[in-house]
Amino acid sequence: MSHQIRLEDDVYERIKANKRDNESFSDAVDRLIGGRSLRDLRDVFDDDQVSEMRDAIKAADQADRDEVREVAERFE
Repeated sequence: MSHQIRLEDDVYERIKANKRDNESFSDAVDRLIGGRSLRDLRDVFDDDQVSEMRDAIKAADQADRDEVREVAERFE
């Protein structure tokens, strides 16, 4: 399937500058954006696992904030 998209001139020029001789623009964009999207993981984890990961991230963030606060207090 083919789609038309509009690009700002500067974006087009950056893609063109990074496009390899043997690539189509589509191939160049695919290579340049590369990698997997987090959306690819949407069916990998169940709701309980997602909740557990969110809780772990929140706890780690809080621990980091607490540590930064402790270090900052030493300089007061």
